[in-house]
This record gives sequence, structure tokens and C-alpha cells, in this order.
Amino acid sequence: MEVQWWSILPFVAMLLCIALAPLIPATAEAWEKQRVQLLVALVLGVPVALWFIIGGDTSAVVHALIEYGQFIALLLALFVVSGGIFLKGDIEATPRNNTLFLAFGGVIASFIGTTGAAMLLIRPLLNTNHERKYRVHTVVFTIFIVANCGGLLTPLGDPPLFLGMLRGVPFTWTFGLWPMWLFVNILLLATYFALDSKYHAKESPEALRFDATHRTKLGVKGKLNFAYLAVIVGAVALAPSIDIHAIEEGHAAFMDWIPVREIVMLGVAAISYFTGDKIARFTDNKFKWGPILEVAAIFIGIFLTMIPALKYLSQLAPKLPLNEVTFFTFTGGLSSVLDNAPTYVTFFEMAAQLGGEPTVADTGIYEPYLIAISLGAVFCGAITYIGNGPNFMVKAVADGAGVTMPSFGGYVAQAFIYLVPTLVAMVLIFIADGLWTTIIGLVITGAILLRAVLAARSHEHPVAAADGSS
Repeated sequence: MEVQWWSILPFVAMLLCIALAPLIPATAEAWEKQRVQLLVALVLGVPVALWFIIGGDTSAVVHALIEYGQFIALLLALFVVSGGIFLKGDIEATPRNNTLFLAFGGVIASFIGTTGAAMLLIRPLLNTNHERKYRVHTVVFTIFIVANCGGLLTPLGDPPLFLGMLRGVPFTWTFGLWPMWLFVNILLLATYFALDSKYHAKESPEALRFDATHRTKLGVKGKLNFAYLAVIVGAVALAPSIDIHAIEEGHAAFMDWIPVREIVMLGVAAISYFTGDKIARFTDNKFKWGPILEVAAIFIGIFLTMIPALKYLSQLAPKLPLNEVTFFTFTGGLSSVLDNAPTYVTFFEMAAQLGGEPTVADTGIYEPYLIAISLGAVFCGAITYIGNGPNFMVKAVADGAGVTMPSFGGYVAQAFIYLVPTLVAMVLIFIADGLWTTIIGLVITGAILLRAVLAARSHEHPVAAADGSS
């Protein structure tokens, strides 16, 4: 089924609703209601689905709905299980401690998934910083590092890489991306440390004294939920789900119809919810269903309206000038507004048609192309709230905790100030060919680090100022 450019208009309308509805006084209050978000999503998405069904491309709709179900099942399971874990105690919310928090999240994201790591850490991070006024930048960098850039090293880290593994990429291949992972995350952590030092200095002396003097020993409630998280990660890695390709080709066995992976994940979530520590979940974590309901409502619209957008992209793709840099640019740019998993698959299949040596295992894909596609899908999913599933989850949890998060456009602006320059430097050093591109990348890296140093050293702490010290 061929589509024209205007077929992407419902998707554009969905993006505009997400971006503008919270900013317009006449719609802001209504948009906060999940039923309104769901209504808008269905009004835009259902006609698209019916159009494709009537046009004879029912499989595209079925694929989208199955992928949506798998997507929500994973997010729901991780949301419920992580909601039963409470990091009790209160450490001082210093720039060093916050940076260590994010660094830890950036490491574990590759092994329990960006969604699992983000949901596990966002509540403790907010609890630790509850005495502080300036918290928005901490949540934004949690999305950058924990919910996205940390998940590069294994197929468990981010859905696009998992789909690559299902298509023949060896499990250990992504370990070879560690130089880019380390480069990007160290620059982001350095930038965050500088920003947090700057904002820490703006906190009132009373708030900082309260934070420093009301410290209690750390501990964990709901430890059994770590075992449940391990089961979910194991299910993602090992358990089968519905094999839509086998079903479409007419040779599906009985088990190809059974979503074993999702049944295991949701079963574990139910056990966690009904048998876990109720005080840890509902009193300490203040667990509410709002964040997952918001994600479910908005993303059904995204998955449905995205059908013609991805179809149009696949039609346009053969005409694109493709090399390592443009593969990163196109995959990354589109992953920031389309969900990064189907975008990865689109360019993965395209790269498989181009040939080149050396290839990655039996995929037939020229390795530099797959490196660029993988980096673009994982890293650039952080550029907007909708680029990767946990982004909106983190935002919703932060909103529920009283943090006034940036609007869609405000968040994108933050990404272009802090994240995009880091990614540009990474591309120039690790992907682009040529001495001059490497030199320019190193210059940009130096500028990013210099900006961080100047920001960290340009403040005077109010407590120190009051004491007459430096």
C-alpha cells in the first residue's frame, strides 16, 4: 500500500497536541485528564487504522497493535515492580551524590533496560532531592542518561537493540560500542555535575542546612522486587512472544500464538502488586496509576498514527543519500519523534540491502552502518519526550512528585543545549571519516568540558557567602 506525504498529518497533529495542548490556557487543564488524552489519540489513530484495513494492509495495523501491546506490557510490569521498591533513608542531595546516582543508573540501564533503570531510580532520586527547589535539571538528565544513553551496551538495554538481536545481531556485539557509550555518558555526567553545582548554590541556606542535618542511613524496602525485576529481564531476553511473521506466512505452531513473554511479565507484576509491601508502595513511594495511564493513552495514538509515517519513510528511504553519518542522522532524527524501535528496524532492513564488508554476523549489514543506526536509535531517543518509552514515564512520575517539568518544546530546547552538542562531538570523532572532522569533534568536546568547568566554578555558595568564606 503506497502512501502520500499528507498521510503523516495525523501523526503531526498528535505531536502538536502533545507539544501545545499543555501550553494553551484553554486546553491545559483538560489535557491533564487521561480520558481526554485517550480521546484525542483515538480520534486521530482509529481513522488511520480503518484506512489501512480498508486499503488492504491489515497486517500493518495488526503489527502496530501487537507492538503497542508488547510495549505497554513491558512498561506496566516495570512500573508496578519498581513501584514496590523504596530506597529508605535520606542522603545529602549534593552534586556529587546526584551525579553518582545518575552514573549508577547509566551503568545498570544496559543490563535491566532503560525503562527498568529509570523506573527504579527516579523515585529515590526525587526523594533524595525533595528538600531542594531546583530539581528539573536532575529529571531531564535522568532521561538523557538513565532512560536512554546508558542502555547501549546490551540488547537488554533498549528495545531497538533487542529487535536487532532477534534479527541476527550477536548478543555480545553491542559490547563493542563501549567507547561511544563511555564518551557520551561521561560528557553528560560532567555537564550535569556542573549544572547541579550551579543550582545547588542557588538553594536557600535553610534548605541546604535541613538537607545536611536530616540524613538517615540508607536501606531498601521491598527487596523481593529485585528478584521480580530479574524475572522480567529474563523474560525479555529469553521468553518468546507472538510470532506475527510465522502467523502471516501460515506456518505458525501453537506456541507462536501465545505471548509467553508478556504473560510472564504481567504475572510477576500482579504478584508484586498484590503480595508486596503496601507501605513501601503506597505510603513511601506514593504509588499512583496516573503515569502509566498517561503513557498508555498517548502512545496508542502514536503507534496508530505512526503507521503511515513509517510506511512513507520506507518509500522515501531508497532515495536518501546513505553513509555512516547520514544513517546516524536519519535514524537518530526520526527516532526522536517516532518511537525508536520501529525506526531502527526500518533502517536496519534498508542497510541489509546495501551490502559491504565487514558484515555483522549473518545479518548482511555493513558493520559501520549498523554502528551508526544503533547509536542513532539509542542516543537520539532522548531528544524528545516521545523518542523512547521511559521518557514520558519519568516525566509523569516527576510531575506527580510536584516537579514542574518543561513542556514538550522546553524539553527539546534543553536537549539541544546539552545533549545534541555531545552527540555531534561523538559523531565527528567516532563515525565521520577524516582528520578534520576528528579535530572539530575534539574542539567541541573541549568546549563542552570548558562550559562545565566554568559553570561549576562561577558560583558562590550562599552559606559560604554568609560566613564570609570563599
